[in-house]
Amino acid sequence: MAEVHAEMVANVWKVVVAEGHQVVEGDTLVIVESVKIEIPVVAEHSGTVTQLKVVEGDLVQEGHLIAVIE
Repeated sequence: MAEVHAEMVANVWKVVVAEGHQVVEGDTLVIVESVKIEIPVVAEHSGTVTQLKVVEGDLVQEGHLIAVIE
């Protein structure tokens, strides 16, 4: 199991995957926006997205859980 956390305070601009999706290392999970810059949040491990903890428009803080991949 791998948890994906936010690295900074940002707005969730776009959710690219959904629960149940298969991902490989490097796939974009969500895109966040901070200071008018769009930053992809990528999977660090391959597997299935079992939990997605954000929706578009959410404000995440540094360390906020974004997704769980198993």
